[in-house]
Amino acid sequence: MNDDKRFLKLPYRLCVGVMLLNRDNNVFVGRRRNEAGPEHVNAAYSWQMPQGGIDEGEEPYPAALRELYEETSVRSVELVAEAPDWYSYDLPQEILRRSWRGRYRGQKQKWFALRFTGDETEINVRHPAGGHRAEFSEWRWAPMDSLPGLIIPFKRPVYEQVVAAFSQLAEN
Repeated sequence: MNDDKRFLKLPYRLCVGVMLLNRDNNVFVGRRRNEAGPEHVNAAYSWQMPQGGIDEGEEPYPAALRELYEETSVRSVELVAEAPDWYSYDLPQEILRRSWRGRYRGQKQKWFALRFTGDETEINVRHPAGGHRAEFSEWRWAPMDSLPGLIIPFKRPVYEQVVAAFSQLAEN
C-alpha cells in the first residue's frame, strides 16, 4: 500500500481548542517553543491558541479547561460559546511520521470560546501550573480577524472556521 492510501486510513487525534477572549474581545495567542513538537515547523507562523488532546474518557469541555490550565495557568474563565462543529486538519506528508509517532493523520478539534475574567498576572506560559512542560515562550492579545494569518498554513482552514464560528463575539 502506498503512503497516500495508508495516510488516509489513519484516524484523527481528538482534540480541543480554546479561544480565550479578554474584556476588549482580543484573543490570547502564544508563541510555540521551538521544541514544542514536529508539527510546528515554520517559525514565521509560531503563534496559536491553546489546544491539545482529549484524554480517554474525558469530555471535550473539561478537556478544554484542562488544556488551557496546563498551557497558561488560567482558571478564571466563563464559557461564552461552543463551536457548532468539529474541525479537522491533515498533517503534511513530510511531518506525518514525526508527529504522534505516525499514529494520526491530523487532528479533529472541538473549539470553545471562553471569557478571561481574571487578572493578567494569572497567565504564566513559561512555568505553567501543575509542573507541565511549557509549550509557549511568550503570549499576547491579538484581534480575532488576525488569527488565520498567525497559524501555520496547514492549520489555517481550521482557524478560519473557528473565527467564523465566533466572529459575532468580536463585535460585542
